[in-house]
Amino acid sequence: MAKFLSQAWFDSLQILNSNAGELHLPPSLANLIINVNIIGDDPKELHLDAGKLGQYHTSHAISTINIDSDTLTQIILDKDANIALEAFMMGKIRIDGNMSAVMALQSAKPSPEQKALYQKILNMTEF
Repeated sequence: MAKFLSQAWFDSLQILNSNAGELHLPPSLANLIINVNIIGDDPKELHLDAGKLGQYHTSHAISTINIDSDTLTQIILDKDANIALEAFMMGKIRIDGNMSAVMALQSAKPSPEQKALYQKILNMTEF
């Protein structure tokens, strides 16, 4: 297990992404590229590209999500879209760029391959 957002976590994430192969995503997810700024005492950058998470930002992103690590952790662990919406309304999440693309994540249906990848990521993550 690796501590969430540590370098060891990002290194393990890269291996899981490489081993995952094709995720067979619907176009709404396959074409989505979003940067994420984790703000706070230990800021981090990551991105979502074709259903896979990666370290640092990518130049092709159409949006950037700004969120603190505690809020992100809560959203991940609770798996409740309402928490994300509430955090956005309270200003804990800020979106720069194409907001409709980010909002599309709420209704997007991940493929079985993407669900399996994310489960492996959760299994190797220490929060």
